[in-house]
Amino acid sequence: MKDAPIVTQGKVINRRDDRTFNVELKNGKLIIGHTPKKLAEVRDEIKDGFSVTLEMTPFDFEKGRIVEYSA
Repeated sequence: MKDAPIVTQGKVINRRDDRTFNVELKNGKLIIGHTPKKLAEVRDEIKDGFSVTLEMTPFDFEKGRIVEYSA
């Protein structure tokens, strides 16, 4: 059975490349956030300082998928 993702909030610190961002979680931990294909058309809209909602696997706390964002 597949484990449910962990949903958390963070803040974009800066852009790393076309698909990835440095994100600071509420607890101060820095992770890599990436955008899925369904958000490909809005990648350029995500800016430094934006709040994001991330899904993380319980097996890897170093990266997360950005599923929502807001200014």
